[in-house]
Amino acid sequence: MPTIYDVAKKSGYSITTVSKVLNNYPHISKEAIQKVKIAVEELGYIPDSSARALATKKSNMIGVVFSEAFEMGMAHPFFSEVIEGFRKQLELYHYDLLFVSRNIDANQNYHDHLKHRGVDGVVVINSLSDNDEIRAFNASDLPVVFIDIHIENANVVYSDNRLGCTLAVDYLYSLGHRKIANIAGSSDSFTGAQRIKGFEMAIQKHGLTIPKNYIVDGGYFSSEDGRAAMLKLLALPDRPTAVFVAGDEMAIGAIKAAKEVGVRIPQDISIIGFDDISLAMHIEPSLTTIKQDKDRIGRQAATLLLNEINGLPREQGASIIPVRLEKRNSCRMLNG
Repeated sequence: MPTIYDVAKKSGYSITTVSKVLNNYPHISKEAIQKVKIAVEELGYIPDSSARALATKKSNMIGVVFSEAFEMGMAHPFFSEVIEGFRKQLELYHYDLLFVSRNIDANQNYHDHLKHRGVDGVVVINSLSDNDEIRAFNASDLPVVFIDIHIENANVVYSDNRLGCTLAVDYLYSLGHRKIANIAGSSDSFTGAQRIKGFEMAIQKHGLTIPKNYIVDGGYFSSEDGRAAMLKLLALPDRPTAVFVAGDEMAIGAIKAAKEVGVRIPQDISIIGFDDISLAMHIEPSLTTIKQDKDRIGRQAATLLLNEINGLPREQGASIIPVRLEKRNSCRMLNG
């Protein structure tokens, strides 16, 4: 298969000039354009990304890093949908994604590895508030956007977690619930901490007093952690009438736990989640939840990153994406 070196040799021009012709750069002589095109046609050459990179100083490659505590990466439905929105937006501008393996050279961190690979920018999907990788990327001159964490003076995108908690508690309150428990995500994560604070603020807003044992740590948002947390709540002598669960995976685990001990949802206890993963509408009962606009999160992150790659100034402040309540069948109004 002919290479760009063959085209350069046959046309009599340098590799850089050939690359500029192939990428339609201005200010190239008509003679050079003609000779390069003739050489391309005669050789049957198909331009590749390396040739484009030589001319544009860009690889058209974006690195993707999962720097989160879940150890799930794309396996988590929230992240997979966010990355799909991110990919679709970048695809419009002919960018490809490079996913970083967890098994990179022990002598390199993610940042150094991606810089060595020549990526034009990086998206970091993160859950931990304090992380060496986060600090390395934030101090770098490599364009970067962070998803699901707040960092000052950086491109960051995340959902309005506190508003989501308010919507959840407001809805349960409107249904007559006053004994509202919370299965929380780990406070070590940005999202978990935000939703714990949001729940507490929403409870205070309605003048409610919640026992300490009504707030249970659900760990890193897994179904099993949600199941274990729900079993703790169901074992209380004074059970809550409703539970706000800080993630849909945990909420699905909570529903499973209730069924195991013969507690009916929503007849005996109401459950509301957060995320609106695709499975939420298909379980029984279908899960009332706070819907994150995962596609919009991904697309907004891609837009911010492309702006920085192209030399535009960073937007001031975080891009906080609105959420909304998705009413289904896991909550009911209390009788009188």
